[in-house]
Order: sequence, then structure tokens, then C-alpha cells
Amino acid sequence: MTAVHTIISPIDGSVVAERELANDAHIERVLSQAAAAQQQWRNMPLAERSALCEAMVAWLETHVNDIARDITLQMGRPIRYTPNEILRGAQERARHMMSIASENLADLAVPQTDGFTKFIRREPVGTVLIVAPWNYPYLTAINSLVPALLAGNTVIMKHASQTLLCAERFSQACEAVGFPSGVFQHIHASHSHVEKMIGDSRINFVVFTGSVNGGAAMERAAAGRFIGVGTELGGKDPSYVRADSNLELAIAENVDGAFFNSGQSCCGIERIYVHQSIYGDFVDGFVDLTRQYVLGNPLDATTTIGPMVNTAAAQFVRGQVTAALASGATALVNESHFAASADNSPYMGPTVLVDVNHSMSVMRDESFGPVIGIMPVSSDDEAIALMNDSPFGLTCSVWTQDITAAERIGNHLQTGTVFMNRCDYVDPALVWTGVKDTGSGIALSSLGFSPYVRPKSFHLKHG
Repeated sequence: MTAVHTIISPIDGSVVAERELANDAHIERVLSQAAAAQQQWRNMPLAERSALCEAMVAWLETHVNDIARDITLQMGRPIRYTPNEILRGAQERARHMMSIASENLADLAVPQTDGFTKFIRREPVGTVLIVAPWNYPYLTAINSLVPALLAGNTVIMKHASQTLLCAERFSQACEAVGFPSGVFQHIHASHSHVEKMIGDSRINFVVFTGSVNGGAAMERAAAGRFIGVGTELGGKDPSYVRADSNLELAIAENVDGAFFNSGQSCCGIERIYVHQSIYGDFVDGFVDLTRQYVLGNPLDATTTIGPMVNTAAAQFVRGQVTAALASGATALVNESHFAASADNSPYMGPTVLVDVNHSMSVMRDESFGPVIGIMPVSSDDEAIALMNDSPFGLTCSVWTQDITAAERIGNHLQTGTVFMNRCDYVDPALVWTGVKDTGSGIALSSLGFSPYVRPKSFHLKHG
């Protein structure tokens, strides 16, 4: 009997779609087709591969309204924001990687010796399996999809069960613009079948964005195969507001960084440290701005914050809040301020906590929801110590008018990205990576091709 997965919308519990999960025979066809297509694809000139990738991105832009509605129905982000995932995010990242592909995929020159020709060629690894998440279903997928394709690899995409329709959109785009058969394929599969695919010799690299437990499962599945596994596993990203910051800017950007996408952003702000001299003013402004959010049906254009992805996710965050309050925290904004909030539902209004400390889960463990704890600090050194007191290390942000101080502080912070006076943004010219339990993935920038190529040395003696 074929297993079927049902996508349930967090908006109202309705069925968005039902899809059959792949069986062994289907997976075998997908793997075989990817392997068969790879030789033709890698031999295609880079300019032609790039043109097809550009056409794919253009197709997504042309169909952005349908895609945006799909995103909203599947994971609940307000419809006023979902088009920007394609129009401002995916296309920017994809086109940047296309613009630097020629330089970063070319042969590497080395010092020459009389009578010899020597160089290092960057060859595609083969077939890349992308296991993509639901929170930014196109942005996160583009990070690996485009550089993998440009490098000459074939790609199989398995999307998160909540956003299966996004993988189908990628397939529609690739087919519509003329990708050779087998170069890009999507698959809807169970966890056990994904593990089985990773163990197959026809998979040559795995990209996973998701939980720490999920990343560990991917690495176990690949154990002994000597293939790369790129992981981006989340964070507990801190923000530090110094005494010399532009307070109005810091308040506005920290509120947005904490609550955009209902706090379900890998690099969203999850904890804030504010110099004690401006702590009161910062908290007052933060509370006032947070109360202006409109929680409601994300298909309504006036809604600025929608439901979380499902009830279980919201209940986890509510549990963190309850535990923090029991340990002495104070809620300056809670669900009672938002009429649409409802216990035992995905609709959770933004929550602002003070009187928090690092004994509380809400300041230690990833929340991935609309809650923030704010603590006063007395110095840069205290802020650095607290910011580093986490098993995660994706991004951090420092709010100051002193760029020298920001760089000095950043040198001591254990993260993959240090922001100054901004947050929750991925610049495609900079490498996207993390440390500690955030994982070992590398995406974007000139370094973003490296996971998808292997070096081959040519040492050719003349005559």
C-alpha cells in the first residue's frame, strides 16, 4: 500500500494537498535518471547551464503570485510578504551565484615548470541530494540548488513535508524552460527512504537544513561513504545594543528581526542584550512597536504576523514562556494583547519577556517562534560572554555607531556571521555558515561552489 502525506494548512486546518510518498521502485528510477543525466549536464558549457538556471529563476518570478499563495497556505506567512521570497531573495542569491560562476569554476592556475603543463580542475561531485526546510522553502533551496547545477551536478530535491508543493514548483520551472531530463528531480519520501538514498553510491553530496537531530541523522546515514554532508541546523542568534547605538533604528530592526515570519527564521533574533544605560528606553520602545503587530489570517492583506507552522511548534514556545514566568520572568507583551491568539492553536501573538536569565530555556534553547527575552548588561565583555553562552553559532548583531568596536566585539563572537546595525539578512556575496551545533554547511559567496566540486590535478609532461 502506498503511503500518502497530507499537507494541513496552519491557517484553518484545511487540507492543502495530498501526495503519495515514493516507494523503492520510484526512488530507483530517480537515482538512475540522475546518474544517467549527469555526464551530459557536466559536459554542457557553463554558459548554457547558467542560461537555463536564469530561465528557471525567471519562470519563478513570472509565477510569483501563485507561488506566494502556495507558501502562505502551506506554512502561514502573511501573503503581503511571501512574494518577496522570490522577488527580493531567491532571485538575488541565484543571480549573484550565476554572475561569479565562471571565475569560481574555472581551472586553478599553478606555477609552471619547463616541459610541463599543470593545473587544478574543479569537477562536479555527481548527484546532490537537497533536503530543504519549510520556513523559507525557496530561499534555502536556492542556496544549494543553483551552485550545484552551475557546477555541473544533477540534483534531487526532497522538500520538508509541510512544503512539498515548493519542490514541485521547481520541477515545473525546470521542465518549462528546457532542462534536460534527469538533471533536476524532486521526490516526496519518508525519512527512512531518505536515509536509504543517502546510503546509495549514486548520491555524492547531501545538503540538509533543519534540526540538530535531523542533521545528526543525515551524518549517520552517510557514515562510511566518504561523501560530504552540508548542514545548517538553526541557531539562538543574539543581539547586543550598545550605549552608543542609534536607539530608534535598533528598536525597529530588533523587533522585525525577532518577529518576522512569526520568529521562524534561522537567523532571526532570539535573545537581546542591552547596555543598562539605555535598557529602559529600549524596552519601552520595543514593547510599543511589538503591540502594533496584527495577528490574523495570513491571506488577509492587513495581517502582519500569521500563525506558526503548526500547533505543536506554538505549544513548544508557549511551554518555554510558561517555564520562564514560573522562574521569575515578566511578560511585558503576551498573547492576551492579540485577539487572534488562541491556546492550543498555531496562532500565537508576539511575547516580550524581561527579568530573564540563562537558567531559562527561552534564553538557551532555540525557540523558532514569536518570543524574545531582553537582558541588561553592564559592558561589552559581559555581552560577549552571554552571546557566546549557547550551543549554536549562526549569526549575531551588534548595534553601535563605532565600527571599530563592532569589529573588535565580532572577533570574540562564536558565529558564522557578525552584523552591525542590521540582522536577519543573507548577503549572497558573503559566505553563509555557522559553528558549533549550527552545523558545517557552506553556502553562497565565492566559497559557495566548493561543496559541489572536487579538485583534480593535471600534471602533464610534454613529449
